[in-house]
Amino acid sequence: MELYLVWIQDNLLAVVAVILTGVFIYHYMVEQGTSVKLSKRYRNSIFEAQSRVFLNATQYLISGNKDLAIREFLSAVDINRETIDTYFALGGLFRSNGEIEKAISIHRSLIARDSISESHRLRALKELAVDFDKGGFVDKAIETYKDVLKINRDQYEVIQALCRIYEDIEDWDQAYNYRIMLSKVAHESQAETISHILVMKAKLFFERGEFQKCSEDLDDAFRFAPSVSAKILRLRLFLANGDLESSKSQLIELLKEHPMYASFIFESMNERFGGDPEIKERYDTRLTMLRDFFLDMNDQELLASPSVILSKVRLLKEGGKSNSAHETLKNWVDQHSMNSEVMTAEYIKLLIDVGKDQEALRVTKNLLNNFHQSLTKHFCKSCGYNSDSIFWRCPQCHAWETIQFRWKV
Repeated sequence: MELYLVWIQDNLLAVVAVILTGVFIYHYMVEQGTSVKLSKRYRNSIFEAQSRVFLNATQYLISGNKDLAIREFLSAVDINRETIDTYFALGGLFRSNGEIEKAISIHRSLIARDSISESHRLRALKELAVDFDKGGFVDKAIETYKDVLKINRDQYEVIQALCRIYEDIEDWDQAYNYRIMLSKVAHESQAETISHILVMKAKLFFERGEFQKCSEDLDDAFRFAPSVSAKILRLRLFLANGDLESSKSQLIELLKEHPMYASFIFESMNERFGGDPEIKERYDTRLTMLRDFFLDMNDQELLASPSVILSKVRLLKEGGKSNSAHETLKNWVDQHSMNSEVMTAEYIKLLIDVGKDQEALRVTKNLLNNFHQSLTKHFCKSCGYNSDSIFWRCPQCHAWETIQFRWKV
């Protein structure tokens, strides 16, 4: 015992230190347990508060009240500033509400965070690109979309957005490059669209009279897909190069495959043409010869098509041959039931032109009983977009070769 007392006296400082350390550890463990419970209760309260906020925001979104939904999401941010999904939801709402600058600010702040994960940073970068895109900041949108692709090239939506932008601004070289890129990650074929893009490139050379370069791009277009636009441009190229026989063969092929495009074909051949005025004059002469060839055509299979007949009639009228136009349409009417308002209206106008007023009055009365006026000459079969202008790519849904024809009264 005395030995122990002596040892304690000699090591009193060490003994006190051990006892105090034990006390501190005990209190730490007690406080730690209390802290965990408090933290859990605190987290639960935050979760419950945020759940109420998200529920309210969802209800406002369903009812279409974006402003109140934004207010709720701002409340969620105040409750817990670490909830990344809240910021994404808020940024998307600002963008859809037209408050682009606020959306940009939110997504930039997320990108700048040190603690954010790389997946969230990539998502924020994509959202920022969409902000610029929706806001009309084309150059910034392109730059930011490309930044996303530097991180991950297999981004279908990003590549598709770049395709759309470059097609909108008619940068056909870049549009081609990104369509090729899209073809590597997309499930659907891009061949038809790439063909149209190459045709648009070729048309620029055609309009400048650079026929060799036009021919090269056009050959590439056919290698991807024999689109209607490619066939029409090849027809124009045959005319420009003086190959009238090939022009005739191409015209017959087009009419047999796509009789609905009859009027469209001749409209397209009258489109802008630059370069040497002498070449333009020779082109116009050959185009007149091709029209005459079409007007003299007596292929019964083709003449059964209302579109082909109407194209003939209108070309005859443009040439001042109303009597021939009337005879052509009357022969068709005698052989076919005239259940088209447009055919009927065209027939009435011809009857008036040739002085058959009583007959015109009779047909007009029948027409007015079930008249439906066409609003435009063309419409998109994909989204219903209407326009009198020719469009290979729909300005509304951006689909290619969805144009349909509605003969205008």
